[in-house]
Amino acid sequence: MNNSVMIKGTKSGIIVVLDKDMPFEELKHHIAKKFQESKKFLGNANMAISFEGRELTNDEQREILDVINENSDLRVVCILANDEEIEQKFNKSLNERLLELNSNTGQFYKGNLRSGQTLESETSIIIIGDVNPGARVVSKGNVIILGSLKGNVFAGATGNENSFVVALNMQPVQIRIADIIGRSPDKPLKDEKKEVKIAFVEDGNIYIEPLTKDVINDINLY
Repeated sequence: MNNSVMIKGTKSGIIVVLDKDMPFEELKHHIAKKFQESKKFLGNANMAISFEGRELTNDEQREILDVINENSDLRVVCILANDEEIEQKFNKSLNERLLELNSNTGQFYKGNLRSGQTLESETSIIIIGDVNPGARVVSKGNVIILGSLKGNVFAGATGNENSFVVALNMQPVQIRIADIIGRSPDKPLKDEKKEVKIAFVEDGNIYIEPLTKDVINDINLY
């Protein structure tokens, strides 16, 4: 039986016990195999992780996390040093990280925004209603409008060019993502098909395209 890598579960994380003498490259192969074998058992939970049995550099820890990421469905949210109060630290760090993640997942706003109104959000925002001409939405994350966008939107207000804007009916006066600004043509296209569209940044320009399944698969949430 090979005990070069052992995984111990706790209430909120895992402890990975590593052989202290095995060459690092060989050890990574054993880590990959161990997490592949344990993939179904470990599931896809958010977990804190700690290492025991071996002193690791920061680079080695990062390499091991890459191996774990490639061979399991776990989402490691933090690494903790090993000490006597590890369980308490697991809980505290995990809860803090989950709280941070939850705060970034966005919020809802229900209602139509009229001319002169501005809606600002520290997170991504989902608007159930219309953004009419003269209204403005500013978000540090993404903006999803379950209605018509006919006003102005500023997504990624902190400079995140990976942010995007989605609307059921995309007829904006202006869309800004990070520092990049896109404007609608002065004369709207006649007989333009109404469909869900997404605005995103690519190569320094804002593009607006139909929101297809392929586009959804390419979306990265940061």
